[in-house]
Amino acid sequence: MAQLLERTTDQISVYPNRTWDQFKHIQKGLEGTPGVRLFYYEGVVEILMPGLAHEIFKKIIGYLLETFFFENQIKVVPTGSVTQEQEGEASAQADESYCIGEAKPIPDLAIEVIFTSGSTTKLKRYQALGVPEVWFWEDGALSLYHLRQRGYVQVDQSEIPELAGLDLDLFCRCVLIGETDWLEAVRTFKQGIGQSRG
Repeated sequence: MAQLLERTTDQISVYPNRTWDQFKHIQKGLEGTPGVRLFYYEGVVEILMPGLAHEIFKKIIGYLLETFFFENQIKVVPTGSVTQEQEGEASAQADESYCIGEAKPIPDLAIEVIFTSGSTTKLKRYQALGVPEVWFWEDGALSLYHLRQRGYVQVDQSEIPELAGLDLDLFCRCVLIGETDWLEAVRTFKQGIGQSRG
């Protein structure tokens, strides 16, 4: 347990040439292991043990987004890092995920904090799952991708109607503030939401 608390950087193990059955055995073997996330796509198993910085950004991103939902009275089901699967093809555990309106097998939005490369591969995985929109937080910036007929397209603003009013500049600024001052980040974000509503 102490070792988990001391870990500050992400630890990633990648195992290529694995079948879906092998992945399911690995998944079962790691059941109940705190802080471990598993991914599968095109025969590659990825095991992620997030570090401290990863978890700080994950929490502040989730909290600010949930604040936006609450302040705008948008009904959502926060599904966190729930496992999303397409049998035999893909499996993922986003850092945060949300279903708009009601719970669904696949969320409307998946968010990942990235401290290593691989966002293109991650997008293919989410495409196989059919997640409508994916956000990546990487190097202090947010990249948004919306699923179209031929795959994901990078967009400047969320194409989820309920998120059309989210000021992404304010959001990103507050995420960065939140790395060192959680209270100030939330305070600044709430003030910004209030001003935008007039």
